[in-house]
Amino acid sequence: MPLSEHEQRLLDQIERALYAEDPKFASNVRGARMRSLPQRRRIQGIALFVLGLLLLIAGVVLPYRLVGIPVISVVGFLVMFAGAIVAIFSRRPSSDGRRAGSADRSSGGQSRSTLAQRMEQRFRRRFEDH
Repeated sequence: MPLSEHEQRLLDQIERALYAEDPKFASNVRGARMRSLPQRRRIQGIALFVLGLLLLIAGVVLPYRLVGIPVISVVGFLVMFAGAIVAIFSRRPSSDGRRAGSADRSSGGQSRSTLAQRMEQRFRRRFEDH
């Protein structure tokens, strides 16, 4: 569940105070937390891909077939595909804590953002201006 605007402002104030008080500690804590999840997801995706590859090969070698279809190979391919998807879409968050593709276009970066993210940014700008 997303934070309300008031909660987000309070969180931002706490974060700024932490950076002002001890910037080295704050950057170490933030950097360690932000790097761990995407790296873990990428490793999980690679492991799934390798497992799927092994299942694919085992399905070709082993004589288990259902109506002439090597079922183990089909399952292996699906596991490989899922692993590739997980590994590809495990992006690293940008320095401001958002995901790499969700940067605001007005910040100078030409990175992509989803329609929902752009609409949310427009909605927030309307209420910030008033």
